[in-house]
Amino acid sequence: MRIVCKDVTAETLYDVLHDTSYRRKWDTNMIDTYDIGRLTVNADVGYYSWKCPTPLKNRDFVTMRSWLPLGSDYLIINYSVKHPQHPPKKDYVRAVSLLTGYLIQSNGATSSTLYYLTQMDPRGSLPKWVVNRVSQFVAPKVKWWTVCHPLSFGQWTCLTLSLSSQAMRKIYKASLKYPEWKRKHSPHLKPWMFPEQNSLPCVRVSELTLQRADSLENIDESSASEEKRQHSDDEET
Repeated sequence: MRIVCKDVTAETLYDVLHDTSYRRKWDTNMIDTYDIGRLTVNADVGYYSWKCPTPLKNRDFVTMRSWLPLGSDYLIINYSVKHPQHPPKKDYVRAVSLLTGYLIQSNGATSSTLYYLTQMDPRGSLPKWVVNRVSQFVAPKVKWWTVCHPLSFGQWTCLTLSLSSQAMRKIYKASLKYPEWKRKHSPHLKPWMFPEQNSLPCVRVSELTLQRADSLENIDESSASEEKRQHSDDEET
């Protein structure tokens, strides 16, 4: 999916997608996020968890992320890894990012285009009502799912649900507000642009292994019934 962001530079979009402090302001579905350590000047390992609709368990990731300026354009990609000090948590289902990427293209001095593509396995056998309501609960909150339902002989069928235009507009709106917010919050601190500012501990590649979905516990939530809930956590940024 893509969105043209008028009055937002490519660099600003790039900063918004990197800045974990600002993400707490606009990603209302997020529970927690933090950087674990750095691999190189343009690669790190991080943690992210997000809220799922009741009564499903919340999900989390540990991912390796890399980024690359391409002239006036930018690229960010990530995929799930195992880190020995960050195993699956008791109260979460460890989801798997097979591959997620953002491409930011500059359209000149005051405009840019954001492209987003991802393939992710949320793990677990999810009830049909989650599929039916996923656009309400998930898409507006900057998430997408590959929803899997068990078939005979252990096979899976995957329904890919991409970011809606509403979710992309939320990123766009957050980007419009970022320059003013950043001026008041460590305006010169951008370790994704200036590696010398990065104070994260080093992570050795040998500590990491690729996180495969079939190595994780398969949580059966297919019988979970839908509960009424109050409109709460999807306020506009």
